[in-house]
Amino acid sequence: MTDPDTPASFRLAYVPGVTPAKWVRIWKERLPRVTLTLVTVTAAEAADVVRAGGADAGLVRLPIDRTGLSAIPLYTETTVVVVPKDHLVTAAEEVTAADLSDEFILYPQDDTLSWTERPGEAATIVPATTAEAIELVAAGVGLLVVPQSLARLHHRKDLTYRPYVDAPESSVVLTWPEGEPSELMEQFIGIVRGRTVNSTRTPQRAEKRTAAQKTADKLARKAAPANKPTPQKRRGKPRR
Repeated sequence: MTDPDTPASFRLAYVPGVTPAKWVRIWKERLPRVTLTLVTVTAAEAADVVRAGGADAGLVRLPIDRTGLSAIPLYTETTVVVVPKDHLVTAAEEVTAADLSDEFILYPQDDTLSWTERPGEAATIVPATTAEAIELVAAGVGLLVVPQSLARLHHRKDLTYRPYVDAPESSVVLTWPEGEPSELMEQFIGIVRGRTVNSTRTPQRAEKRTAAQKTADKLARKAAPANKPTPQKRRGKPRR
């Protein structure tokens, strides 16, 4: 139950490929009176949007600039290579860097993978977005290495993908501005961590008030006997 002064809305930013549907559903079940608004952002701008207050929290991909932000890891995605369906790569269940050594690889400007050594040969065309890169793969310009969720997001009937076993992985985190989390932020952290209604933490502010109240009650109980009148002995008839 939220405080009467708690804002009646919570803004959640998320990057393409990350699907918050499950968490949104749980939020609506637990906090039906608090509107959760989804804000779609690019991977490049995600951290800045949360840091600037454009969203209360964000589901973003690493790496990000963590300055002024708190974050907890959620999951790590499989990395895949997107290829035309008739490409030789499709004969294998998994792909390695050696399999791509003779291939042109597209590296879009919004690439979310942190490369130490890129496979194959970089294509001369540098697409602005992953969506544009997908179109170029379909046109036979080159191949594309992305987190699996982005391959699914931009699915085309003429393309497929295979797991890339020695590529960098993409990790997704929940991030929010540094400092004591708000009550609603604590609620969302509990949801993404899988806490039940009964196990969801009470916000720190409430914990402090409860502790103070317990202390006050304890002192009151100690003082109570000193304030009570001394009971008088009842006089009765002497026994025969």
